Amino acid sequence: MMTIKRFEEALGRRALWSVGRYKEEGTGKRKYEYVQRLRIYPHALREPNAYYSPQKKALLFGYFTVPKSTAGLLPGGTIFTCLSHDVIAHETTHALLDGMHRRFAEPSNPDVLAFHEAFADLVALFQHFSYPEVLRHQLARARGDLASHTLLGELAHEFGQAIGSHGSLRSALGRHDPKSGKWTSITPDPSALSRINQPHERGAILVAAVFGAFLQIYQTRTRDLFRIASMGTGILPPGELHPDLVNRLASEASKTAHHFLRMCIRALDYCPPVDITFGEYLRALITSDKDLFADDKRNYRVAVIDSFRNWGIHPKGIYSLSEESLIWQKPNESELTALQSALGSAEVLRNLCPDWGLSSDRKAVYDQAEHNQEKLQNSLLQPPQYQAVQAMGLTIDENYPRSLSASKTFSGFPALEIHAVRPARRVGSDGEVKTDLVILATQKRKGYFDISTQGTVDSGNTAQDPDFIFRGGCTILVDLETGKVRYIIKKSVLSEERLNAQRQYLLEKFLPSAQKMYFSSSNNQGEEGFAEPFAMLHRHKH
Repeated sequence: MMTIKRFEEALGRRALWSVGRYKEEGTGKRKYEYVQRLRIYPHALREPNAYYSPQKKALLFGYFTVPKSTAGLLPGGTIFTCLSHDVIAHETTHALLDGMHRRFAEPSNPDVLAFHEAFADLVALFQHFSYPEVLRHQLARARGDLASHTLLGELAHEFGQAIGSHGSLRSALGRHDPKSGKWTSITPDPSALSRINQPHERGAILVAAVFGAFLQIYQTRTRDLFRIASMGTGILPPGELHPDLVNRLASEASKTAHHFLRMCIRALDYCPPVDITFGEYLRALITSDKDLFADDKRNYRVAVIDSFRNWGIHPKGIYSLSEESLIWQKPNESELTALQSALGSAEVLRNLCPDWGLSSDRKAVYDQAEHNQEKLQNSLLQPPQYQAVQAMGLTIDENYPRSLSASKTFSGFPALEIHAVRPARRVGSDGEVKTDLVILATQKRKGYFDISTQGTVDSGNTAQDPDFIFRGGCTILVDLETGKVRYIIKKSVLSEERLNAQRQYLLEKFLPSAQKMYFSSSNNQGEEGFAEPFAMLHRHKH
């Protein structure tokens, strides 16, 4: 509940779980249904594992027996993952992220699944700083140095010990040497992304980049306290820290973690709905924070950019890691005109989300969202708004590639899926409430490993089952005060460069062993195709 609350406070709206999917009897059509509650299975697996199942809309927790040779734990005792704060927060975040961006579970590039894991780890890590007693205790032990070895920067400590990892399951700051058992801090490695592709390990790079920025800000905010306590030398005297100093350090650490957690969650509304990369998340972080806090008085954005640079994370097509370069570009005049005409006036748009407050009924919010999605889809296709859809990186042109799925509702057009029409409410440092309308739209295209087959299907000369699914999509942010479109964050469904990049990635990383698991179903939403990858990713190596 705390994790859900953190999301709702940061986004300024009710959180919704991803919709359930089932086939209607008689017609075979795929239908969607509202999911009121996330299901919890505390003792689902007799193994050291836990995962979120998008198919069941459930969290499944495992339990296992501690090996007799494990030091520090009761030999033969039982470890229940459902009792771990970190595991619970991590898996709940997977569910919340799936509710916001259901396509982030489709491995279209090396960063997608890694982002899911990294984001879930970040939420669990930053929530450590919301427990005052634990925070004060760990700060006192570390003498205020969060860059040292503390439980605050580690995940699932007991779990990690029980499976023999000589410490926590994962750490944002350091590693235990398997031979000596000693903990050593990690050093930023700008070449790591080019070598590491396993989702948890790759995700750890993003976690380290964000947590590194957090540490920079914490150190800046507490530098004066250390000067006072050390009589200006910067070196604390031996002995225990004064409780008043510990309390002040804890206060600064908690405020900084709270800001970073909100910053990370708010950025989700500024991400493309498909094929996300770490570099695009960096742009989302900077843009969302700049929108809310024009003056970066504490240099949060500077710290984020610096830390991401140290880890070699940068967006494609950007040649300067400056704040101005990283902010998403505004739409040009033709795109702005086309979209304004298709979406309607500010008054029309404000009526799309009359009650999405934190106390509103979730079912009513869902029903309103469904109505809005259908209404927006109709406004784009009746009559067809060719230029507006083109501005979104999508297409309804009559000469569209026949590998695009055809619409079952609007004959002669490719299918256009509106994923979400929802508000984002934020309160700035000046107390001003800012509300955007966030629109997510996607299109699905059949992908083939053989390029000649791709061309044949695109031209409409043949039809056959795809080898994989290629998607394009966009996120549109509209200022509800003025009705003006502020950003169009898009991944073109017609991009041959993107299609070829996904083809090459899948050929190298997943075929042939995982081809059936991920790509045998055209909707990619079956029990094997959607839920199992999470289960596999959480089967930690012993």
